[in-house]
Amino acid sequence: MIQKEAEIPYADIPNFPVSTVKGHSGKLVFGAIDGCQVVLMSGMFHYYEGYSMEEVTFPVRVMKALGVDTLIVSNASGGTNPAFNIGDLMIIKDHINLCPEHPLRGHNDERLGTRFPDMSQPYDHELIEIAKQLAAQQHIDVRMGTYIGLQGPTFETPAEYKMLHIMGGDAVGMSTVAEVIVARHGSMRVFAISVITDIGISDVPITITHEEVLAAANAAAPKMAALVAALVKRIG
Repeated sequence: MIQKEAEIPYADIPNFPVSTVKGHSGKLVFGAIDGCQVVLMSGMFHYYEGYSMEEVTFPVRVMKALGVDTLIVSNASGGTNPAFNIGDLMIIKDHINLCPEHPLRGHNDERLGTRFPDMSQPYDHELIEIAKQLAAQQHIDVRMGTYIGLQGPTFETPAEYKMLHIMGGDAVGMSTVAEVIVARHGSMRVFAISVITDIGISDVPITITHEEVLAAANAAAPKMAALVAALVKRIG
């Protein structure tokens, strides 16, 4: 799908964190999708790994410096909406940030963005509409929803899943929100999509493991990749 031109391990990039999570290989991939130049992160960083939010979002700053103007984010998340099913794709229309540290806390460098960024449209409406059209053309069912970002690394309790749904969340995860905030701080367009890997709203206690999350994410990966590739081709 991507025509690779170069790969750089995170460990070889100055000041770059190194992913410690199973399933995240840890390298920047440079190449093209249907002639559109892209930079792909194979492996993300998370606050729960011990990194600061500044470190977690450093790759977004690097991409902006490289000339990237659109950020596409994917994640595996737990469903808090009882209408969802495992394996669903959810286009993120908005988010609720419940992480304990804000990625823009501290001194603001005006060269990177304004002190108080507007977050009335964190996820680009035009990109969302294009993705919905492309999904319909490819016969891919997609959900729309609000993503809630938490610290992790524990999966949520049943009561927490219920609370998150009551407060307006359709899915919950341990990534994405900080990266999106920093991307918007840098005036980048953002599109984000989640794979629902477990459903926390249930009358029956459900045990969730990282292995099960990876399995569900990998099963849904082909249709997500097809949709993202089509989106890149359209906007590129």
